[in-house]
Amino acid sequence: MTQHIGIVACSAEGASLCYRTICTEGAALLGPHAHPEVSMHTPSLADYVACLERGDLRGVGALMLASAHKLADIGADFLICPDNTIHQAFPQVEPRSPLPWLHIAEVVAAEAADRGYRRLALTGTRWLVDSEVYPEKLAARGLAFLRPDPAERDEIDRIIMEELVRGTFKPEAVATIQTITDRLKLAGCDAVVLGCTELPLIIDDTHSSLPTLDSTRLLARAALRRAVQDADMPA
Repeated sequence: MTQHIGIVACSAEGASLCYRTICTEGAALLGPHAHPEVSMHTPSLADYVACLERGDLRGVGALMLASAHKLADIGADFLICPDNTIHQAFPQVEPRSPLPWLHIAEVVAAEAADRGYRRLALTGTRWLVDSEVYPEKLAARGLAFLRPDPAERDEIDRIIMEELVRGTFKPEAVATIQTITDRLKLAGCDAVVLGCTELPLIIDDTHSSLPTLDSTRLLARAALRRAVQDADMPA
């Protein structure tokens, strides 16, 4: 038997992509139509946004832990969170969690190191890009990074929060991300972290000037590997 994956979700579009990836790519490891057991809990996105807007990481952590306990109660073996931004609260969550977690930025940093990248462009919400979620995990792997400039951060944040999380995908948004990626490439980046789980819905390697590190699918694939490889091990 495989392990039961618990998804601590925040925004619907990113969580849905993570869930679909686990279910559709499970067959490559387990056979036709097969995937590990998956459960997901999602409080209202408005509750998370309210905490983020007032800088209340304790509140963010409380929401994450409430989901964690509900998933533990229904039999999940370990947890993932397909939302980069709320990983700011992870240091408060992990010591109090009923289950172990995979950390999205650790998964991305490991992939970047394995591919031989050295300096990453970091994209995501304003909260994520301004935080230490990625810098800490990248530094642990000896990786450098560049953030977009303040105006670029604001525009990416607007695209994410006003369009992508609502399922709105516009050509203008794609062009904006491409322009920012182009500039960061000229500044010396050799790959771009899609550090919002909705960004892979509008940008990928086929139309990005830098190789993309798709945090959503990378996390889903890491969860799949853990669910299969640790199937006979206690959580």
